[in-house]
Amino acid sequence: MSAAVGFHDFTQELQEPSQPFISPTLFASAFGLRQQDLADLAGVHRATVGAAPGNAKLQKFMRDALRVISAAMEVQPDRSRALYWFRNAPIPEFSHRTAEQLVSRGKVDAVISYLESISSGSTG
Repeated sequence: MSAAVGFHDFTQELQEPSQPFISPTLFASAFGLRQQDLADLAGVHRATVGAAPGNAKLQKFMRDALRVISAAMEVQPDRSRALYWFRNAPIPEFSHRTAEQLVSRGKVDAVISYLESISSGSTG
């Protein structure tokens, strides 16, 4: 299975049933997060995850995280490895922060550029 097909299937698994947005519950589960942790990363109150799953700030964080996972799966097509990297691998070029921490701080484009440089054969 190609990374694009695998990623497409993954995003479909995260859709809120009968809604045009990402399910925070399914997202948290897929990423191995507690809902409180997802709220912290997205910069929203913990009640927002359950009470307002379509919240713009929460949805933006999840979309941004998925953008990075899409780029990561171009480098490493295995979804579980890409998710592990996103959550746990410190990136020396970013003061040893993880991609998850960087996305939470709004550095999505920088992380994607980093992954594109790796994909093209650069060291980052």
